[in-house]
Amino acid sequence: MIPFNKPYLTGSELGNLQTALTNRKLSGDGPFTKECSSWLETNLKTKRALITHSCTAALEMAAILCDLQPGDEVIMPSYTFVSTANAFVLRGAIPVFVDIRRDTLNIDETLIEAAITDRTRVIVPVHYAGVACEMNAIMAIAKKHNLLVVEDAAQGISSTYEGKALGTIGDLGCLSFHETKNVVCGEGGALLINNSSMVERAEIIREKGTDRSRFIRGQVDKYTWQDLGSSYLPSELNAAFLKPQLEGSEQINVTRLKLWSKYFEALKPLQDAGHVQLPTVPSGLEHNAHMFYVLVESQDVRSQLIEHLKSRDVMAIFHYVPLHSAPAGLEFAKVSGSMANTDDLAGRLLRLPLFVELGDDQAKVIDALKEFFAS
Repeated sequence: MIPFNKPYLTGSELGNLQTALTNRKLSGDGPFTKECSSWLETNLKTKRALITHSCTAALEMAAILCDLQPGDEVIMPSYTFVSTANAFVLRGAIPVFVDIRRDTLNIDETLIEAAITDRTRVIVPVHYAGVACEMNAIMAIAKKHNLLVVEDAAQGISSTYEGKALGTIGDLGCLSFHETKNVVCGEGGALLINNSSMVERAEIIREKGTDRSRFIRGQVDKYTWQDLGSSYLPSELNAAFLKPQLEGSEQINVTRLKLWSKYFEALKPLQDAGHVQLPTVPSGLEHNAHMFYVLVESQDVRSQLIEHLKSRDVMAIFHYVPLHSAPAGLEFAKVSGSMANTDDLAGRLLRLPLFVELGDDQAKVIDALKEFFAS
């Protein structure tokens, strides 16, 4: 079976893990964690990068930093992972779902302003498939209405918008290093802090609400409970694994983009024949080939295609169930306007295998797709 995903190893991970074990430094904020933070700050050009145990943790930290009150509203797409909404619901806020664009499946920036009320505090653009949302428009709306912007860039490492790394444009950005992402450490994430006024509080929140980071730097003679917080640090073992992944991210990107482009060129005749819709990458953006998906005619066709591919030893899977239609979404969130695009596209999207070591198996995936539509 050709898997949907296979985590890539650069070859240096095991040596780093051995070093961490030898040094007997296994808890958070050891040398590898600090080196990963430094790499992100230097290469992504963000004011502060804090490594976390997951992107969910980064989103939860971001929600605390937004200083939300019960009943405050947060605008986001419904077509996203549950953590995007959960982080804000945990603070008593109400997610307000806005429909997505038909081309990129990102939040439709032209619908955001209509969703703003006197309770709106935050906009959360989600960069689907590593393709940037229309950030100039979103940032302009946020400035006009005095709102914060938290980028969910879980899928966006190495992608850019007009030359800026995703996650570094809003006040805060959240990255994921889950094993399904381009750069991995099993479970992991990072909070990118682009608003200088939030840096010190972010460190406190990450350290269980204490000023331990200041204590370690010698700025205070003891550390104490200062604020809300939790244990958002990763194990040093995760950071040891992550470091060579970050350092090898450029080559990972090059390989994935070649595979993405091969899919696009090989499947374009199916799009021209009206069988599928292929991904769209607007001009001015550089994406990271996080995923390659096709949109088919209907949910029934998708189900048939999944079974056909499975019979040819190819694992292809759909993606999110829209949050506005989920039980918790109905209870904790609300909808602004129509969700027509979200409902339609979510039922027709199918993700194809895409990982660095896919190699010659990619041709088998392509042939299986062509065989299905030929019949």
